[in-house]
Amino acid sequence: MAGVGTAGTHPGGAGGGSLLGKVSDQLAKLEDLLNIVAAITIFVLMLGTTISIACRISGFPIPGYLDISEQAIAIFAFFGAAYGQRLGAHIRMELVIGALPGRLRWMIEALATFVGFLLILVLIRYSWDFFLNAYLIGDSTVDIEFPTWPAKLLVPIAFSVWAARLALETVGYLRLAIWPSAVPVAVPLQLSPAEEAEREIREAGIAREEIEAVARTSGGASAHSPDRKERGE
Repeated sequence: MAGVGTAGTHPGGAGGGSLLGKVSDQLAKLEDLLNIVAAITIFVLMLGTTISIACRISGFPIPGYLDISEQAIAIFAFFGAAYGQRLGAHIRMELVIGALPGRLRWMIEALATFVGFLLILVLIRYSWDFFLNAYLIGDSTVDIEFPTWPAKLLVPIAFSVWAARLALETVGYLRLAIWPSAVPVAVPLQLSPAEEAEREIREAGIAREEIEAVARTSGGASAHSPDRKERGE
């Protein structure tokens, strides 16, 4: 199964000096930050839940922990959405579209991405209404009466970043539909297994020279192993 990479953003192919690539790179920094916040939140909640269970077993439950953890779900549920969109990590059906010729494929990708963009705009509108309503009426949790509006505010914020990414991808696909031979910028691309492995290695910060050096060392050690000498190899 082919992986997915991103052209014109980090990580991914070079964005060149185009305005689209530069804007995409700047947005990618915000997406990375939000994704890091989401990951840290998951880690903190994992530790907190472990401590909460231990305290509950000991007969000293932490007051309001369930309320706070429920509100924190908004962070890791939505903050990584734009990041996932940039990497093409959301669920996609590519059996048909991946086999289409260049211009037709890019046109369909642009249309589908634009529809997604419109859908996210609708969600931004109504999620903002939910936040505003919670803020005006002073909505709070049942146990410790923790206000719910901060968590609800995170949803339209995260969706706004996602909408910005979808807008850039729509422009990127339209650019490819007009100029199919152009270098892809700010769009997720299908990668072969070899390209996917190379991308993961690059993300891990491992240089190709280091891998080749390790391979040569391993090969040399295998050739001089005692077992091979005993067999006369």
